[in-house]
Amino acid sequence: MGKNKLKKFAEMETLPNVFQCAMHDIREETDNEAIRLKGHWGKLFFHNDQPIVLELGCGHGEYTIGLAQAHPERNYIGIDIKGARMWHGAKQAHLSGLTNVAFLRINIEMLTYFFAADEIAEIWITFPDPQMKKASKRLTSTFFMQRYRQLLRENGDIYLKTDSPFLYTYTKEMIRLNDYPLVEDSVDLYHYPLTDSDPALTHIQTHYEKQWLDRGMSIKYLHWQLPSDPHYIEPTIEIEKDSYRSYGRNYSPAKS
Repeated sequence: MGKNKLKKFAEMETLPNVFQCAMHDIREETDNEAIRLKGHWGKLFFHNDQPIVLELGCGHGEYTIGLAQAHPERNYIGIDIKGARMWHGAKQAHLSGLTNVAFLRINIEMLTYFFAADEIAEIWITFPDPQMKKASKRLTSTFFMQRYRQLLRENGDIYLKTDSPFLYTYTKEMIRLNDYPLVEDSVDLYHYPLTDSDPALTHIQTHYEKQWLDRGMSIKYLHWQLPSDPHYIEPTIEIEKDSYRSYGRNYSPAKS
């Protein structure tokens, strides 16, 4: 591991808005602050009763921070397992004095260890890996819907932004099959903007979102709600796989 990563990991330990927990801490019942916050994030960390919103796979935290700045009346928690990426957003939020932002470094499959029933109002899923080979790894699969249901409020909102035609098609079919209320749907968010939608939808752009737009690709968006007693039927339709890939942050078109 490079010295720069080690430095970031060390600094993450000191940031007051960062919480970290490994699976072995759960298995060994280690006393962990993030686990103790379950059911009490509003009271013990944010010190208010504002709605709590999760961003799953937050990466560098651009969207978590952008949403928190746009909506100071809500609390935001960015979740990812990549600590070196999360460091960027966590440090920026801390230096900016954002008191409605936290970051939780865990595997997303572990969500139910850290949040209680009805504790979460909304979930944002921004540009996740479409996981075309295994449905249970997709953050919009019924595998994850069952986990989200354990912490979302009744009819809690879920938002997906993606460049992936595969993931968009899969998710829309998952919503249809299970009869989840579909609130908003756009196959091309920037060319066909939604009426009365949150300006943050297009004003906040992640690194990868900018990349897709620069490459002339459309951004897809779905907003649905998860009922209190939902079905969990997995789609079985054949979906054409995506044929492109993303570029890393150090990519330069001149080098290709």
